[in-house]
Amino acid sequence: MTDSHLTRRALMRYGAYGAGAAALAGTAASWDRLTGADIPGRDDGSLVVATLGPAYGPEAIRTLQDGFRELHPDIKLRVNAVQAVDWSDFFAKILTQVAAGTAPDLVYVATEGVQLFAQRLGVALDKWVRRDAAELKEYFADVHPSLVESMMYEGSLYQLPVEFNAADMYFNRQVLRRAGADFPPADWTRDDFTTLLRDMKKSSGSRFTPYFWTNRLWGGVVPWLFANDTNLLAESKAPGGRWLWDGFYPAAQRKGRGGGFRWTTPQATHDRVEEVYDYLASLIQDGLCTRPEGGNGQNLIGVFSTGRVGVTPAGGFWAGGLSLAGMEPDGFDVQYFPRWRTQRMQYGAAGYALLRTSKMQDEAWEFIKYAARKDTLERLFTTNQTTPARRSLLTADRYEKTGPAHWPVFYDTLDRFPDTGPIPAPPQVAEVEQVLLKHTGTALASPRSVRPALRRMQGDLEKAMERDA
Repeated sequence: MTDSHLTRRALMRYGAYGAGAAALAGTAASWDRLTGADIPGRDDGSLVVATLGPAYGPEAIRTLQDGFRELHPDIKLRVNAVQAVDWSDFFAKILTQVAAGTAPDLVYVATEGVQLFAQRLGVALDKWVRRDAAELKEYFADVHPSLVESMMYEGSLYQLPVEFNAADMYFNRQVLRRAGADFPPADWTRDDFTTLLRDMKKSSGSRFTPYFWTNRLWGGVVPWLFANDTNLLAESKAPGGRWLWDGFYPAAQRKGRGGGFRWTTPQATHDRVEEVYDYLASLIQDGLCTRPEGGNGQNLIGVFSTGRVGVTPAGGFWAGGLSLAGMEPDGFDVQYFPRWRTQRMQYGAAGYALLRTSKMQDEAWEFIKYAARKDTLERLFTTNQTTPARRSLLTADRYEKTGPAHWPVFYDTLDRFPDTGPIPAPPQVAEVEQVLLKHTGTALASPRSVRPALRRMQGDLEKAMERDA
């Protein structure tokens, strides 16, 4: 790891989509008393926006403020970079501000918090989107409908996505050459993946790990569940949303879309879930991958860039992170997650949520639109520290200095695989993630541990989903 702040922000994205809502578990019980619209806010007349500090440094904050001031000189803006170790810590600190009566007007929220905020504190954006439909047509034409649907809850839209990251597979090119292996094709399979890991292991020393992954909601077990055509929780679509799909997307793109994702019945004991855990346990048994470890992968860039890891799942944010760590553009590359029963992949996204305690909701909507503008995102995401939600921003020029060669994979994960979806993040996401991490570690301790651990996971998930968020 380098000491670069930008590298740290890239790593924050690595943990953004599933780094853990664990800290939310301790505050979930206090949600009811935090939703009153009469909670007083700051009275200095500023529109207050809260972002995750490590993900937005001083330069990014200046970019947001200066550009907004040019468009809206009559609206005072303050962007607060809340210092937190990950998204769960960030959310917990926002709740503390709400309880103290100093809530921001807008909060930058990642996928695991979308439904939680929408259910308890968020304001639906529907009326503003309908009003400004002509102005927003260009935005929606540039953003994949799956990203928009991931920001919906029970038929209403709560955020405009500005960034996302899908769990694709990164390869160290030096390790591929050492193994005498070709770069895998787009339609490669799970069996191809296993063979590649074996070839890497044979050609490398004892300190080498073919496949490294982190135990968390984003990029851990979940991508393998998606590939095997299953999920941790039963997935369906809420009704509604037709007002949005008919208004902004052509028939082919709006087909099958609804009013947001629903994650309900736990299915940890489903045969296909067990099959995934058996497969990962076999990789560990054969020395082809690490045992699952928690955290946000802060040590991973170093071991990957020096060739001690061959393959790992990561998103577009890693292009910038690896470049800042000193890797040359041709030192690594990226491909889709391998096919199993399906090649559906998972992602996490983020955008600004408007809190119902805000007394400046119209002004807040102007900031939401501004933050989703192409020129804003172009200035904000200059180092490839994430994947912009706007398709048009992914160009050869953008990735020329950082790599990878197969950069179109980042957005084509959505365009070529339109069923690709968000990580399962119901309002009870805090407890769901805690249960997943706890029992995944136990399940993969040995091949015999899988079935009993999944039974315990099922029971704990059922308890978690029975509770209100």
